[in-house]
Amino acid sequence: MPCSPFRGWPESSRARPAPLVASPYVTALADLPLIARGKVREIYDLTGARPGETPDASGSSPEPRLLMVASDRISTYDAVHPTPIPDKGRVLTGLSVFWFERTGHIVANHLLSATLGVPEHARGRALVVRRLRMLPVECVVRGYITGSGWRDYQASGAVSGIPLPAGLRESEQLPEPLFTPSTKADVGHDEAIDFERAARLVGDRQLMERVREASIELYSFGAAHARERGVILADTKFEFGLDREGRLSVGDEVLTPDSSRYWPAHGFEPGHGQPSFDKQYVRDWATASGWDKRPPAPAIPADVVAGTRARYVEAYERITGEPFEAWLERTGSVSEAHARGAA
Repeated sequence: MPCSPFRGWPESSRARPAPLVASPYVTALADLPLIARGKVREIYDLTGARPGETPDASGSSPEPRLLMVASDRISTYDAVHPTPIPDKGRVLTGLSVFWFERTGHIVANHLLSATLGVPEHARGRALVVRRLRMLPVECVVRGYITGSGWRDYQASGAVSGIPLPAGLRESEQLPEPLFTPSTKADVGHDEAIDFERAARLVGDRQLMERVREASIELYSFGAAHARERGVILADTKFEFGLDREGRLSVGDEVLTPDSSRYWPAHGFEPGHGQPSFDKQYVRDWATASGWDKRPPAPAIPADVVAGTRARYVEAYERITGEPFEAWLERTGSVSEAHARGAA
């Protein structure tokens, strides 16, 4: 699975260190308190009443809010490249909103607004969200046998301790979606764990059962929609938390190319790896470049940047059924690629 670009930010009041680079595509938002930073996202505190906002009749304070900004940074092998992918952050944000707006019947989410309260220069790539108390597990759902799941299966005939039928081929659809949680690692890679350990980490087995149920329902809903659009959702990961009323909510990003594996349905054939609508294109280039996979990451050539951007935008347009420009128009945003061309 693609690793999460951001870990456990709601519990922290400090910016986590990350190998960041100076770039015109990194939003400074200097007037807001930066409370956390990941490889892709920055989180700003919006706590406190807006001008004219007062506690309600019960005396309750306004709901804690955050501004979550998705940059155009891209990382491979846990290192951030110095070359941004134009509009990547806007694609991730637009797709998350698309799914947040369509999955509220399954589970609540942290989205408050993609426009109200979002600074003009961050439009399209930033969301105002509820602050959640995040659960200490990554919630991975696998519908196809690929990636680390395929390697586990080859070694043991199981994935995260769940036995699977013999004779499965790489990229083959699983009999049913698998919930395979993992830890949230502050450094390095996540550790795959079984459900029982996840329940112990969360400290509430009943809550963890609801998390498992919601994760599988979200995956199944997204996979059915994607398939209608000619796309296979191979696997994905979710992050859940509790709002101030204790309501389970999904946060971070949902069903994006950074948190999921999307494959084109046309030409799909089990038995080998598949082309994908995510950063695998950059990862393949990085692997073949001779880089030793240790920081600092190398600059990405212009043709690889263009190819990666095209794949992200195509993922947005295939899944949503609308031009990427429609998202930019709704949020009052300007494409980075168009802005650079105009300059």
